[in-house]
Amino acid sequence: MDWQKGSIEDAAPEDLAAIVEIYNSTISGRMVTADLEPVTVEERLKWFHEHNSHHRPLWVLRKEGQIAAWFSFQSFYGRPAYNGTAEISVYVNENFRGSGAGTLLLNKALEEAPRLGVKNLIGFVFGHNQPSLQLLQKFGFEQWGLLPGVAEMDGIERDLVIIGRKLES
Repeated sequence: MDWQKGSIEDAAPEDLAAIVEIYNSTISGRMVTADLEPVTVEERLKWFHEHNSHHRPLWVLRKEGQIAAWFSFQSFYGRPAYNGTAEISVYVNENFRGSGAGTLLLNKALEEAPRLGVKNLIGFVFGHNQPSLQLLQKFGFEQWGLLPGVAEMDGIERDLVIIGRKLES
């Protein structure tokens, strides 16, 4: 897909409904999120306001006015000694999956990480989510941990892979 007319920008409050819609579209597949039921915009307001452009951004990738994907940096473990580590999330609108949207956002994240004071990026990915694991591995992420069978969805135990990348200082 030609992304030359696409733009990555900080998410605005009016983007939250589309962000939630993209997130909710992944729930039924039981591959991307541990939520079992759709979330509401109201339930995601606190999460939305935890993001800011100078520390933990939340970005949207727009294509012809539509939000094609979103990317977030989240503080890891909530203690000051971990400020140099951020958990990342990438969610792609089903109409844009496989289009390179995730790659664009990960490139931007790696480019911006030094400005944000981030030295380590981590992701929590289900072991059966091969597309996400392969995308992150393409960017040099490695398995840093495995939590076997910690999630149960529809009676099936699922592994959680902790995948990370140490960034050059």
